[in-house]
Amino acid sequence: MAQTQKQRLALIRKVSKKFNKKLQRNQRVRKTETVSYLPYGYPASKGYDDVNINHWTDAPKYLDEHYGDRMREQNEYERDWD
Repeated sequence: MAQTQKQRLALIRKVSKKFNKKLQRNQRVRKTETVSYLPYGYPASKGYDDVNINHWTDAPKYLDEHYGDRMREQNEYERDWD
């Protein structure tokens, strides 16, 4: 694998072009993904970490919808201890 300096520099240039292309593609993708997730009417200037899209704002409704009878039974059980 003995190479001349000229061959090594050519290889470095080739690999760096490929790497830079990949970085640019990833930056393009990130920009489009970070803006599109924001809720309607939310100011995009607040940034990516300011909004949790997985946050359920109505906890009782969430519990009733997903846990229903089990939640009510647990609450009754806990009331009996008081």
